Amino acid sequence: MRVLFIAALHHPAELEKAQRAAPPGQEPLFPPSQGQHFWVRALRKAGHECAVFWRSQSALPWARSDQLRMTQRLTPGRAAAALLARVPALNPDFRARNRRLIDFAAQFRPDILILTGDNSVIYPETLDALRQAHGAPLVYGCGTSPIVFSRPVERAAAPLYDLVIANDYYHAIQWRELGARRVEALPMSAIDPGFHHPFDLTEQERQQYACDVGFVGTLVPNKLYGERIAALEALRDFDLGIWSVHEVPASLRQFYRGPALGEQMLRATCAARIALNPHGDFMRYGGNMRLFEVCGVGAFQIVDDRPGVQTWFNVGEHLVTYRDPDHLREQVAYYLAHDDERQRIAAAGLAHVRAHHTYDHRMARLVELIEESRAG
Repeated sequence: MRVLFIAALHHPAELEKAQRAAPPGQEPLFPPSQGQHFWVRALRKAGHECAVFWRSQSALPWARSDQLRMTQRLTPGRAAAALLARVPALNPDFRARNRRLIDFAAQFRPDILILTGDNSVIYPETLDALRQAHGAPLVYGCGTSPIVFSRPVERAAAPLYDLVIANDYYHAIQWRELGARRVEALPMSAIDPGFHHPFDLTEQERQQYACDVGFVGTLVPNKLYGERIAALEALRDFDLGIWSVHEVPASLRQFYRGPALGEQMLRATCAARIALNPHGDFMRYGGNMRLFEVCGVGAFQIVDDRPGVQTWFNVGEHLVTYRDPDHLREQVAYYLAHDDERQRIAAAGLAHVRAHHTYDHRMARLVELIEESRAG
């Protein structure tokens, strides 16, 4: 099948670096820091042809794409983006991008359309025209809550989505209520053993990344990551290391080690004795990328107790959970003092995700769901 992704590019420098390092004819479509990179790898391995249309790329020749960076400050760029998101149909750049998408699809002739989340650019009428012109089911993949994050154009297009893939079960329910034809709670994240694996770190890397408790991820804004911030604040008297490409709250800034994306993120995770994974406040069921990736690199993981964690893993065998900041402190202190248990659980977690949670597994299931949607 011919699969067309309609997506936003978050880390253009990472994509350029990955493309330069790839053999001719095997250039990646996405940077390794975005989960769709591994979707494409798995789909290509299964014999499908993939292409991507960057909806985030301006149609204006003088505009440039910058790396996504979360901030709590109100900047002119954020204010302008918020205004345009309210009236996307009045944006001449957006209208031009929609026309370019229609032309791109006419050349590629997709069998499947996959729209990734946080869309503020592609109009519902454009998506409907693509579905009709190519007879292609429209798959929407979103890792966040539509109540918290979705844009008006995303919600307006919900009845057009032939299939919504949401890694959080509660988000799936919300999309069904918005009118999506079929919704499946399927984790969008997994591991690719060729990329997510234990790393042999150099002595310099061990010194650079070593810590008792490590965290890599987003911490702003506070209203979306308050529980994550509270968990890290509870560990400020431990040897704590934090990596993020976004801003870090003042209360945790002393532990900030810098940005980490792609392989650097995985190496930082490997170096920590404990990899901490508190979900965002909006993920009540669980299933972020880190949940699977931490196990995939053979690291020991402590994650907040979420229903999905207990669905996909055996707690105490593959990873460990905590209930609240006080319980987290107890768990961290205990496992720092018990190396053998920590290493045994990390090894079991690695074997588990390799056997059950690879992107090959995810994409095989996605193709099954698409075929079922077509037949139904």
